[in-house]
Amino acid sequence: MNDDTFNMETRKYLKKVGISSQREIEHAVAKAVERGDLNGSETLQVSMRLTVPALAIDYHISGEIALE
Repeated sequence: MNDDTFNMETRKYLKKVGISSQREIEHAVAKAVERGDLNGSETLQVSMRLTVPALAIDYHISGEIALE
């Protein structure tokens, strides 16, 4: 295994996940506010699940995103 390659590939994947996730959340919040489903002052419960079947990883991260 090449540690440098592994490190770079992991970072590229996590960057992609972070950017894509942020874009999806922002888009969904904007639509919900536009529809009136959210007023823009809520705190949203969020969770993310990371699975890597070959490594038997099933990791869950929970948190909150405050809109105001």
